[in-house]
Amino acid sequence: MFNPLLHTHALHTLVLTVLGNRLSYSQTTTKNQAVQGMNFTRRQVIAAGAGAGALLGTGVFGSAAADTTTLVTKPIPGTNEQLPVIGIGTNRWAAGGSPAEIQGLRDTLQGFRELGGRVIDTAPAYRTSEKVLGQLISELGFDDAFFLATKVDREEKMDGIRRMEDSLTKLNRSTMDLMQVHNLRGAETQLKTMLEWRDAGRIRYVGITTSRNDQHAEMAALMKSMPLDFIQVNYSLADRAAEDVILPLAEARGMAVLVNLPLARGRLFKATADVELPGWAAEFDCRSWGQFFLKYVVSHSGVTCAIPGMTRLAHARDNLGAAYGRLPDAAMRARQEKLLASL
Repeated sequence: MFNPLLHTHALHTLVLTVLGNRLSYSQTTTKNQAVQGMNFTRRQVIAAGAGAGALLGTGVFGSAAADTTTLVTKPIPGTNEQLPVIGIGTNRWAAGGSPAEIQGLRDTLQGFRELGGRVIDTAPAYRTSEKVLGQLISELGFDDAFFLATKVDREEKMDGIRRMEDSLTKLNRSTMDLMQVHNLRGAETQLKTMLEWRDAGRIRYVGITTSRNDQHAEMAALMKSMPLDFIQVNYSLADRAAEDVILPLAEARGMAVLVNLPLARGRLFKATADVELPGWAAEFDCRSWGQFFLKYVVSHSGVTCAIPGMTRLAHARDNLGAAYGRLPDAAMRARQEKLLASL
């Protein structure tokens, strides 16, 4: 029996094998150099019953074997390390689900990786997501494939150390790529330990997070006083408060920025539920509303990577589509803002 997902998977594998899956795109690349990527609409992937031939017919792969799969990456400031502009958040990756649910997470992780995804954000507070991720990464043989970011959320020093040790164990890591103080809890205490761990090679980068506008002032104060590598902040087309202070300060201080809630907890999809994607979205290689919202976020010069939550393969494919092709320029971003304001 024809299985459209398997055939789609095979096409991804072929294209990414040929092109190396490691191409990068800088903010200085011209529009003529930028290309249309392997982008999917959610409808195309979910309703893939017409098979891989139908996908080819839509132009999703087009002439991919030639020059249409440029993965958009941005550098971690002060380093030569590049990260894809779309990562994955795992707040809902909890254990205890049915075999079908766990298989769905496994497929999502595999598809995410095959499309070039690297950045995975998790936390001890996300129930059993660290444990699930650690198991699936090992099962799939992806031990060194990802840039893993987790968090610590304790007030006391020793509690924080135990929390971080536990995260390393669950994720099967001797070194964590990025450790972050979750929602600024115990920030000054935990950052002292984290900086010691960074010096000792147990953490590569340190950072702080918030998903609340009322913590932006506190975050800004820490950004000015502590030698942070990363921050993580809430930012979307529906919530642009981070543009006022946080994002400009991160650029000035040379800090990488992960963006949480880039889809505004689903509010953006509700706002556009009965609205057709505008034709001009094709000018920045956008094929779905999800890509429309994500490309807006990652086109900000201060943003390094957006980490939308996703637990389905179809959503992983659609969201990763935002990491291919052109990004909106300033004029196009203003047009996106105007469109949302009109709804």
